[in-house]
Amino acid sequence: MKIILDDGMFFEAERLEKEAWLSYLYYTEHHGVSMERVESVEQVSGRETLSYVLRTLAILEEDYEAGKITAEEREIVKVALEWAEVSKGGSVKERAQWRKKGYALDIHNLASADIFLEHCAEQLASRGGEQLTALLIRTHGLVGQALRGEVPVRENAPLREVNNVLGEEAAFRVLSALNHCIIDGVEQGLWDTLREEAEKLIREALAGNLQEFPTRERMVRLDARLADSSEELVSLFEERIFPNYELWYYQAAFADFGIDQVEWLLRKMLEKVEDGVTYLSFKPLSDGLYYDYQGKKHLNVYKERIVEKYMRDNSTSNVELVVKCIGRAVLVDFRLSAVCEKLIDFCVEAERCGLLTFEKSITVLYDTLGFRRDAFDRLNNEEKYLSVMNDSEESTKNTIIDYVTGQTAVDVGSGGGVLLDLLEERYPEKRIIGTDVSDNVLLVLDKKKKEEGHAWTVRRHNFFEEPFPEKVDSILFSSILHEIFSYTETENGRFEIGTVKTALRNAYASLNPGGRIIIRDGVKTTMASGKAGGSDVKTTVASGKACGRDGKTTVASGKAGGNDGKSGEDGIIEITFKDPEGMEFFKNFARDFEGLKDLEDKKIKIDEAAGKVSADANYAREFLYTYTWGKQSYAHEVQEQFGYFTIEEFREFFEELGAKILRCDAFLEPGYVTHLSPKVELSVPAFPDSNCIVVAEKP
Repeated sequence: MKIILDDGMFFEAERLEKEAWLSYLYYTEHHGVSMERVESVEQVSGRETLSYVLRTLAILEEDYEAGKITAEEREIVKVALEWAEVSKGGSVKERAQWRKKGYALDIHNLASADIFLEHCAEQLASRGGEQLTALLIRTHGLVGQALRGEVPVRENAPLREVNNVLGEEAAFRVLSALNHCIIDGVEQGLWDTLREEAEKLIREALAGNLQEFPTRERMVRLDARLADSSEELVSLFEERIFPNYELWYYQAAFADFGIDQVEWLLRKMLEKVEDGVTYLSFKPLSDGLYYDYQGKKHLNVYKERIVEKYMRDNSTSNVELVVKCIGRAVLVDFRLSAVCEKLIDFCVEAERCGLLTFEKSITVLYDTLGFRRDAFDRLNNEEKYLSVMNDSEESTKNTIIDYVTGQTAVDVGSGGGVLLDLLEERYPEKRIIGTDVSDNVLLVLDKKKKEEGHAWTVRRHNFFEEPFPEKVDSILFSSILHEIFSYTETENGRFEIGTVKTALRNAYASLNPGGRIIIRDGVKTTMASGKAGGSDVKTTVASGKACGRDGKTTVASGKAGGNDGKSGEDGIIEITFKDPEGMEFFKNFARDFEGLKDLEDKKIKIDEAAGKVSADANYAREFLYTYTWGKQSYAHEVQEQFGYFTIEEFREFFEELGAKILRCDAFLEPGYVTHLSPKVELSVPAFPDSNCIVVAEKP
């Protein structure tokens, strides 16, 4: 008889009855899995731990069949793997009984060994009996955790006993196989990366010759971002944390917090830790940081922002740091007030609903309560936005770096960092600097730099406020000037062209002689005056090629890049929606968009019955290139005006500065055609020019 559950996993009923470890892991609904290892929160069933154990057993069989271990050694490892995670299973009643017996369920290694001994007191797994197996269960995973900086290397000292029972070579084979299974069970191929270090540590443990990592090295193993830690933070780890505690689920909990916030939390936590505690578990904190968005695990930014405010200024009574001591373990989490929990619930459900008005309400609420990091904080979709932005602009970003000159290049408004990566790859000998004014972006870039080992640096700077603090050779404005134009507040409000001119003048003043300003951004169309779509340049079609330097614009979509002059009556573009949601999007845009202040008559007409709208060419253009980004980015994209200069106005501005213009032309970014063609039809032969590339050199 087979028992089959909803996830398709099944076993013979007789086997489940006979093998207690399997029964505990199969029937449990306890979610013992780390959120670091799942793709969807809602799909967590409780049997992820069993799936992991089965993967480790399959790896063990491969090692045995390859002749890496003997049959007797295989049996030792097999039993250890079967029972190693069992304390993460069990029914509610069984888990209550285990706690009553004093099993430390929050330290699953120790608890699993106790449960094994309870069931197998009379069962011999190998020479050395059940005590050897219990030792392997109690210490399993500590090799990998030591290499990750989570536990002291000395925690592997008990492995010497395996040497005493089995002999050095057999002990080495058993421990290597065990760790191979554990590590590759987490992520296939991870063992190949760690094998050399892991086997070295195993040899040292068997020889009784373990050496701790220096404090700074262990800190970097724990968190690459700690490489540049202050002496005060190093002292905190060296004197108070590393000698006294093991850190469990650190990376899962703190990956999305800044280092200053991590330090704040650790110090506050230590004030509440009781004597006798040796395990610091951040699993509750990690588990509460995620929810599902569009079917996948997603950081709960709404909760993170509330917690950040608490850590930043202690000004709210709505958050409490909870440090719960259970025996030798401490469980760390944040408890939020009912008001904050309801606010988070509203934001999550509104986001899932996808209604544009809700998205805007979320921003207003978080601004009112002071929870947003800054005016550029996109809350729920920052990571997705940066990813989409990187993908959509990659082709022409590759083109503009051709114009970089000199030894120092500054990428203004670095966003997701794709341009920094491209610059570093193309010009490894140059000094590459990224800038931004958004706390979110700076945190993301700092994390990316340290995790991926980049040489570029990032700093906070705003060219609207001042020139760069040093002279440089190339300054790149890639899709950033329109944000300066759209977000900078002046005495006349936003959308003032003087903000762009000030930023460019400051950039020009920051250049060495021969230095260049390189711009890739939106461009206003001149269709309303009857001219071609933003440019008089010749348009050619050359699939897959980037914009050349000869004034010709190439478009990968196979259509002409600009409009051919047939802009419709009086410079109007009519849009017919193929997607039924397009009309709602346009009506929201017409209500919310505050740009194009210089456009006296936007000539907006809406025909809902026919699914059509029409408007001035530049207004239609702004709508179309906002519509491209979709609902997820609407609340922020609707605040931006993408085109602020025509191509001639760019030329005139730099000529007035006395710059030599190396390139100044407009084109249609192929990505807009790809995204919009399934959604709309236009009354004109082609989409209006979306972007421009301008390169101006300082004599």
